[in-house]
Amino acid sequence: MVYSQAKVIAGGLAHIPIVIGVFYFIMTFFNKRAIEYAEANKPKKVEKKVEKPELKEKIATPTKIEAKVEVEKTTSDSSEIKTETPNNAEITNIDKKPMKKKHADVPVNIYRPKTPYEGTVVDNYSLLKEGAIGRVNHITFDLKDSDPFLNYVEGQSIGIMPAGEDANGKPHKLRLYSIASTRHGDNFNGNTVSLCVRQLQYEKDGETINGVCSTYLCDIKPGDKVKITGPVGKEMLLPDEEDANIVMLATGTGIAPMRAYLRRMFEATEKEKNKWNFKGKAWLFMGAPKSANLLYEEDLQRYLTDYPDNFKYTKAISREQQNTKGGRMYIQDRVLESANELFNMIEDEKTHIYLCGLKGMEPGIDEAMTKAAEEKGLNWSELRPQLKKAGRWHVETY
Repeated sequence: MVYSQAKVIAGGLAHIPIVIGVFYFIMTFFNKRAIEYAEANKPKKVEKKVEKPELKEKIATPTKIEAKVEVEKTTSDSSEIKTETPNNAEITNIDKKPMKKKHADVPVNIYRPKTPYEGTVVDNYSLLKEGAIGRVNHITFDLKDSDPFLNYVEGQSIGIMPAGEDANGKPHKLRLYSIASTRHGDNFNGNTVSLCVRQLQYEKDGETINGVCSTYLCDIKPGDKVKITGPVGKEMLLPDEEDANIVMLATGTGIAPMRAYLRRMFEATEKEKNKWNFKGKAWLFMGAPKSANLLYEEDLQRYLTDYPDNFKYTKAISREQQNTKGGRMYIQDRVLESANELFNMIEDEKTHIYLCGLKGMEPGIDEAMTKAAEEKGLNWSELRPQLKKAGRWHVETY
């Protein structure tokens, strides 16, 4: 049978819906099978069952514990390593608070330059005897009205803001001074602070210039008001140990912190108040140009008499004594003379060394320490940083 071209086309078009229907049926079938297959092979979600531990039960010993290991010093008859394993209760209750910093409880900056405390001058008198060189005064301030209270400890400093203005019309700069009294004050009532101040004088273009703050302090009268800041400093603090040994090297008013140390150690009333019974040895090396310039001499001689086993006092009077070479006797010469005994003390880890005075004294002391160390077979350039790192070498110079 022969079909016309029109019939063939019409017949083809009539089958298109059938073809589309078959194609749709096939796609639907395979999509459904694909979804069923995916669901069948999907990994199942596993729910973890968390059980709370019963507090009544004893916690099982873990298979791996980080033990605290203490290595004891090796002796001739023992080289054991002591291992201390804490029990389970201690492991789960370790106190993770940070360790308290050394001297964290020492007061600092209770009063700052913008908000100083105005203390009242209680006393101001000369410390020098007739024939002395210069001008050095002991000055005491009343602190009882300070709020917050201006408390301090031995070895700290306070700032003094002198009255008046400089040549540019600005307030004078603050100066720091080492405290010469214990925390209980010279009257032991705990409400005063004292300074040891030398008036600074120097020549410039043929004219004598007086230091601003030192002159101000030497001139003030009882009843005057003075702006005070601080306290500051933790470098020169005494150790807590009662059996520590204290070596002190001072020139001039550098004796200020040393006076505070010695009063804390040897003044009967002070000892009753501070409950600190010093049992070590204190050795003061003091440098001065003349005997009349020795400061607090009566107190020092009394300590020598009352505590001969705990206190030693060595003086270097440059204009009255000679060293072994025939030159003037300085503090470094006394250090060299006492090298053997001094370094026997320094080799004791309980010994602390304090240096205070003019900055120019440092090279001489360093040279003397180097020579003294050599006599003991030691290297001072290596030993000094070790002492500093151990907190046993304390320096405050100006």
